[in-house]
Amino acid sequence: MAKPRWRRDPMDSMIESALDPGSYIGWNEGCDFLSGLHRCESEIAKLTVSDPARALALYETFLAGCYAKAEEVDDSDGEFGTFAGGLFRGWVLARQASGADCGETARLLLKWMDDDDYGFASDIERSLAKALDRKGLEAFEREVRARFDKASATTPRSGYFRDHWGRVLKTIYAQRRNIAKYLDVAERQRITQADCEAVAIMFEAKRRPADALAWAERGLAMGKPRDFVRGASYKLSDMRRGLLVKLGRGAEALDSAWADYEAEPNKFTYEELLRRVPKAQRKAWHEKAMATAENADLRDAIELWLGAKEITRLAERLDRARDSELEGLSHYVTEPAAERLARSHPAIAAKVFRALCIRIVDAGKSKYYYEALANLEKARDCYLKAGLDAQWNALVAQIRREHHRKSGFMPGLERIAGGTKSGKEPSFLDRARGRWAGRSRL
Repeated sequence: MAKPRWRRDPMDSMIESALDPGSYIGWNEGCDFLSGLHRCESEIAKLTVSDPARALALYETFLAGCYAKAEEVDDSDGEFGTFAGGLFRGWVLARQASGADCGETARLLLKWMDDDDYGFASDIERSLAKALDRKGLEAFEREVRARFDKASATTPRSGYFRDHWGRVLKTIYAQRRNIAKYLDVAERQRITQADCEAVAIMFEAKRRPADALAWAERGLAMGKPRDFVRGASYKLSDMRRGLLVKLGRGAEALDSAWADYEAEPNKFTYEELLRRVPKAQRKAWHEKAMATAENADLRDAIELWLGAKEITRLAERLDRARDSELEGLSHYVTEPAAERLARSHPAIAAKVFRALCIRIVDAGKSKYYYEALANLEKARDCYLKAGLDAQWNALVAQIRREHHRKSGFMPGLERIAGGTKSGKEPSFLDRARGRWAGRSRL
């Protein structure tokens, strides 16, 4: 970094206050801490145009402060590291605005990438490739290329430094849309699906859809069968269909979308299918898709039919589902379905609300007993609305028999079984006392 300025900048105190040296930042304090850092960086960024030399010095001070603060922050989510890495982009913009030598800028960046104990400078090449101007990017490329060539001469087939600098080079070439240089590096390593995607994007940007399609299809051929939904092939599949449409081959794009949907019916493949269906044919394709979804995974079917407003299909599938199946699903999936069915299909809604309750109680998750009781109360209302009093009474008896030792839960059960409404939500301390009661009994 540049030599420290002996005279303190008036904004130094702002940086120091934001970093709060000497205080440990726990995971639950990270949001407020980061908000303060972002506000501080925003003030420095404003100086890049009006006083770039001052902004440059402040960015260096801020970076130094982040490295000094690193061991005082619980950065298990990586947000602090991401913020610190973003300061390099601001530093680059300030150096360029101040007219600094681009070669020195590149060398300093690489020096920091080498001496990076906390990983703040790892994977910053993408943001740097966008921040550096043409001369700066060329200088950075020269320095990285020299390192890549040196590493390749030492380890021609594989090796950490060869792969690392190769990845940085490919990021630069992708930003510059230099396909020839990108492929030169990729072919000296091993062409991957990510490389195929990057090359396809560059060809598409150059308005060469046929070449882009060839690379998208090459990448897809590398993937495992049925890897398109959650694997690396998803973007390539979507890209391929878009390119087919550009080339006047919309029917092929539709066939591809249907094949993906048929293999794994869910809301994502359904949305992609409808994107490729001509507007006049959407009703027929919708019916075909909904019929195919009868064999979908239960979780996927619930999300799909709820989003598509196929409530009758949703109710029929949930009616067939076993209690154990429903209890195994996340509340993010089942709760919206239960809420939607409460008015039109109360018997089915009761079954789902029951599963939401039992899932928590069986697991003994006492801190969620309030949610379990809320769902139990909704189950009661739905059972009674549907005229299923006997089933409600059987559920109460089952819970009493299997969970009578759970003192944090049973008083709520008895209140609900007695027909009492919950009223106001219990306070934090009331819930805490209820949980503690079970621990304090011998």
